[in-house]
Amino acid sequence: WPWSGGYRPSMKTLQELFPQIHSGSCISAVDLIRGIGHYAGLDVVKVPGATGLSDTNYEGKAQAAIDALRHQDFVFLHLEASDEAGHDGDLELKLRTIDYLDRRIVKPIFEEVSTWNEPVCIAVLPDHPTPVEIRTHVKEPVPFLIWYRGIEPDNVQTYDEVSCVEGAYGMLHLNEFMETFMSIE
Repeated sequence: WPWSGGYRPSMKTLQELFPQIHSGSCISAVDLIRGIGHYAGLDVVKVPGATGLSDTNYEGKAQAAIDALRHQDFVFLHLEASDEAGHDGDLELKLRTIDYLDRRIVKPIFEEVSTWNEPVCIAVLPDHPTPVEIRTHVKEPVPFLIWYRGIEPDNVQTYDEVSCVEGAYGMLHLNEFMETFMSIE
């Protein structure tokens, strides 16, 4: 039985919004995110064993992102595990999935692309907070980091909602993050 009636969304592709993007991929286990990626003009990459939960294929997703970056301008890699742990109210699992993200996704991608002789810019950020205390999404600012060879680091030493606001980028609103990210050279 259909969940609800729908319609084809009308939205510009990333290539139309940011002409410097000629090609890109979306890597996610979540149908909604894959659909948004498709409408954004990205190739949808399905990774075997990607579940959207804490047992997802982290290494496969990291490798898929590395492979896509070898021949495309933009890669959106989405992980759902810590969000689901927040919905479950499971603090231990949420902390573990954040550690997995760091060790099994960010580290191998960073180690690989930092050896390349071509420019690569990486951003790490959640799409929204899901505190374990209330087990649902909240409309609060999210921390982010941007790495690009040559960017001068600021003084922020901790990746969290409070510390990141004190960083060089401060608080970005709505489209400001993507506009800032896409303007880095």
